[in-house]
Amino acid sequence: MRIIIVGCGKVGSALAEQLSAEGHDLTLIDLSERRLEELTNRLDLTAVAGSGTSYQVLLEAGVQDTDLVIAVTTHDEINLLSCLIARKASDCHAIARVRDPQYVADLGFIRDELGISMAINPELSTARVVSRLIRFPSAIGVSTFARGRIELLDIRIPAESRLEGMAVCEVNPLLRTNVLLCMVRRGDTTYIPKGDFILRTGDDITVIIPPKEQKLFFDQVGVPSTPIKTAMLVGGGKIAFFLAKILLDSGISVKIIEKRLERCEFLSEKLPAATVIHGDGTDRELLDEEGLSSCGAFASLTGMDEENILLSLHAGRHSKARLFTKVNRVNFEEVISHLPIGTIVRPKQTTAELIGQYTRAMQNSMGSNVETLHQLGGAEALEFRVAAHHLTGIPLQDMPIRPDVLLCCINRKGRRIIPRGHDELQEGDTVIVVSTRQGMNDLQDIFLPQESQ
Repeated sequence: MRIIIVGCGKVGSALAEQLSAEGHDLTLIDLSERRLEELTNRLDLTAVAGSGTSYQVLLEAGVQDTDLVIAVTTHDEINLLSCLIARKASDCHAIARVRDPQYVADLGFIRDELGISMAINPELSTARVVSRLIRFPSAIGVSTFARGRIELLDIRIPAESRLEGMAVCEVNPLLRTNVLLCMVRRGDTTYIPKGDFILRTGDDITVIIPPKEQKLFFDQVGVPSTPIKTAMLVGGGKIAFFLAKILLDSGISVKIIEKRLERCEFLSEKLPAATVIHGDGTDRELLDEEGLSSCGAFASLTGMDEENILLSLHAGRHSKARLFTKVNRVNFEEVISHLPIGTIVRPKQTTAELIGQYTRAMQNSMGSNVETLHQLGGAEALEFRVAAHHLTGIPLQDMPIRPDVLLCCINRKGRRIIPRGHDELQEGDTVIVVSTRQGMNDLQDIFLPQESQ
């Protein structure tokens, strides 16, 4: 596809790298020639210096022949205006990043009336990701498919787990469960495991578990599964506001610590069910007084990465809470990823991934049938819709499926099927596939080429 990205900050740069790797024809628009030069030196793309709200600049970028315009500058109004002008100048799709909470209730109206394909709020999207992880306290990651009906859960095998030394093919017979183990990440390597793959302590595994069996499975393998009832949020910014609202609606008690008095007043007014504390979240005595040792989830969401990291390190030493740490910068990602600070929350990365999912799904009209896409760290999980196909009605065990691909779930009219060798695909099914192979766009891509069969 031909795509124009307006704004080359952290989100725009991450998008450019992701979409360039997928082979899209990219043009970037930004006021900073330095940023454009840095990206053109690394990636195969075209750069245009100027404002995305300028009709002439958009014409220079080729908006008339563009399939999609993505506006992700730091200003909501510039993003909306860029998309509006682009839509008037051509018949392209348009995505706008909109951050201000006052626009949240109007996103549907804005999208429909301005003809924008997608209006994304990074903080709200991030809050939803974190809330899912709090809802599944055993998971280090949750990916949803089939409009929320199917969830892939990422968990880490703890020390002294029954899974240590167990072959994948032994998991269900020995534990008497119906779990499908889709993927294993060990160190820097990602595996699509076969039956003889041996599991080890510290492995990150991705599984599909029937809801009724989740607690039994987690208890058997030594992963805590007690529901979280209380959450402490340090920092009362946009993410904290949206997250607190979602958690309160889910019946979870929320306490917010914020040092700006006017922000505390706003939060108290908008979230009357939450406990809002005016104070410094880095004050250890305050944290102790407010019940750090007994909280179920702790999220450090201030505007400073270093402060968030230190807060989570402290919380990890003085509580058993599930930890969430907001980090914006990516300069020291390798160091940060090895610190005991729980789940790292990256709003800009979340935004880039959601937009990336939309661009992949947008190719439906261009020969693709991807419904949903999630990046799983070294692999992709995709949901395909099964159209009339010469391989429908054939047992999976007889299909020439690539060795780096696992067909892990079939959604058939709302019924979830964990597939076995005798199962068959039917027209209208949606199929969830996990693969270390990047850039798949069509169900046909999961099969070996004919010359290899």
